[in-house]
Amino acid sequence: MNNIIIVILGMAAVTYGPRLLPFLCLTNRQIPKRVDAFLQCIPVAAIGALIIPGVFNAVPDKPVAVLSGMAFTLIFGLWRGGIIIPVLGSVAVTYFVLFFTV
Repeated sequence: MNNIIIVILGMAAVTYGPRLLPFLCLTNRQIPKRVDAFLQCIPVAAIGALIIPGVFNAVPDKPVAVLSGMAFTLIFGLWRGGIIIPVLGSVAVTYFVLFFTV
């Protein structure tokens, strides 16, 4: 039982540490514009790296549903940004297309 607690605390420290350190170190500093532009691209890259490979295997017999969900993510992501709304919206659009097409 003690080993499990140590492992959980270690995993929490490794997960939380990289998030806390930049916050503490960069609180009163101005981030350069090039670095800020790079950081703005991370949500789009995350969608591309995490979501797109699994999309093609999700519904192999209904490519229209897959393409409609991807189109929603692309359009909404470019229009408003963020990661939660495009992902949840693409799931809803894909389900809608699957439900209403025979």
